[in-house]
Amino acid sequence: MLKKILMFLLVACMAAPMVYSQNKALEKARKKEFKTKMKEYKKEGWKLFASSRSLDVALLTHYDKLNTMGEDAFEVTGIASKFKSKNVGKQMAQNSACVSYASQAGSHVKGRVISDLFGDGVDPTGEFDRFYAAYERLVEKEIKGELMESYSVIRENGDGTYELQTFFIVSEAAASKARMRAYENALKESEAAQRYGNKVADFVREGFKGE
Repeated sequence: MLKKILMFLLVACMAAPMVYSQNKALEKARKKEFKTKMKEYKKEGWKLFASSRSLDVALLTHYDKLNTMGEDAFEVTGIASKFKSKNVGKQMAQNSACVSYASQAGSHVKGRVISDLFGDGVDPTGEFDRFYAAYERLVEKEIKGELMESYSVIRENGDGTYELQTFFIVSEAAASKARMRAYENALKESEAAQRYGNKVADFVREGFKGE
């Protein structure tokens, strides 16, 4: 037992410098990322929207949330342009984020269905088309409640209108449940999807990299 403990301590001591070096490199990369983003905001005329905090604090807080949540967290961005009412712009940005995520979710499932269920890479019957359309529409509805708003930036277009970007953080665990709720309802739209139900469900559960 003592020998095993000593071996464990030896391995831990050898690994510690490597872990420290990796953490230091990651921290350096994060600081560079923050500085680059702040320079971009300043150069392009972006300002923090609807907050008493400063933009640098909002951005740091955003990164901290993502880092704390780890692999479970991902970012979704909503964009609104050419609007005069800031309240309308805010709603447009949220809708944009939902549509963007739903489109990515639909493309992921469609790609997996075509590549894994049809040997030639094409669905010759188009039987899944109604399912894809229903699934995207329902994901757009379901994901809305899972979007955690982090911060928004706004700038003037120079013609009396504004442009807004809102950054949301989403938990993959919550997003997966939202996709499954959408899938269960969309399944009713297609007999073909029902025939491959278990396999399609696996594709829906899979996480995917956002754009």
